[in-house]
Amino acid sequence: MIMARRSLFKSAHTSSSDWAKAVKFCVDGLGSIDPDDNLGFVYCTESFANDLSSILVFLRQTTRIPHWVGAVGMGVCASGTEYYDGGALAVLVGSLPADAFRILPTVFTETEVQSYDTRNWLAAGQAPLGVVHGDPRNPRLSAIIERLSQSTHGFLVGGLTATRAEDQQVADTPTGGGISGVLLHPEVAVAVGLSQGCQPVGPTHIITQAMGNLVVALDGRPALDVLKEDVGEVLSRNLRQIAGYIHAGLPVSGSDTKDYLVRNLTGIDLTRGWIAIGDEVATGDRFMFVRRDANNAQADLRRMVRELRDRADGRARGGLYFSCIGRGPHMFGEPGAELALIAQELDGVPIAGFYANGEINNNRLYSYTGVLALFL
Repeated sequence: MIMARRSLFKSAHTSSSDWAKAVKFCVDGLGSIDPDDNLGFVYCTESFANDLSSILVFLRQTTRIPHWVGAVGMGVCASGTEYYDGGALAVLVGSLPADAFRILPTVFTETEVQSYDTRNWLAAGQAPLGVVHGDPRNPRLSAIIERLSQSTHGFLVGGLTATRAEDQQVADTPTGGGISGVLLHPEVAVAVGLSQGCQPVGPTHIITQAMGNLVVALDGRPALDVLKEDVGEVLSRNLRQIAGYIHAGLPVSGSDTKDYLVRNLTGIDLTRGWIAIGDEVATGDRFMFVRRDANNAQADLRRMVRELRDRADGRARGGLYFSCIGRGPHMFGEPGAELALIAQELDGVPIAGFYANGEINNNRLYSYTGVLALFL
């Protein structure tokens, strides 16, 4: 049995126009590195995407930490703060037993989800937690995530990168084009929570006619008629008001937490009464409308963090947070408010992460959510 070390993780973060100054500041901010520290997470904004290789070399040489994973995001999450504009960097480092994790090299298709080394490590039947990062340019991403979760019997957390650079991820080396990260042995205790950024409006419906991403009928009625009924008379008078406010909610089958996937409304056919959404649907699927609501998003985030804090019972050593680019100041009012709320509830637990193009939780891609993983 692998027994995970319980030393506290360390984190550091900064913003700068110079990647070299930023990474040096972070290394200095980490302070004394424990000789047992062997795993690091690194997240940066797009301004530093082309410098990933240099950043990684500096981190490895100065900390002597051999293994690093990370990603480029639209913004960087850190302990009590957020960065969006210009260059920014956040790191989190800690120690795990050498056999308690395996770096996951880039997976480009669902037919090659395990390397030889990973297969051997999983041979004993462990069901790991995977911290993974995905390249949204890969059209097979959803299938890879689902197959990876199935083949490892694991639970995945993470997010999709956001940069035009070729290398968008770190998995011991700069990489991109698929899914990469690190798999953690189940003896490494991790508590995971998901916070939705939306609130359901109206009841759950059944799609009674669909074509690809078009919702034609709900409960046997034109989809647009049901939309107008659910959102109410005021919004129905001018449907332009619902843009960016009302979304599609796709309930997750078998979820005991009333979980759902949020997808954008991408079009409305006023003549036919059809609705287009940002995902494919099928006749018989469950469906609802949801709204982006700042007050509910804040309350739900606080609820989620408190639940994780209670589960951790004072044992949280460090955390990773993956949030949607549609959250942050867009939903929490001002820059830094989202991570400040988390820091307030966790009282000093070091955090790193990034603002993603989509969030990964278990075996699915989400939108407008926040995913928090605490190392215990």
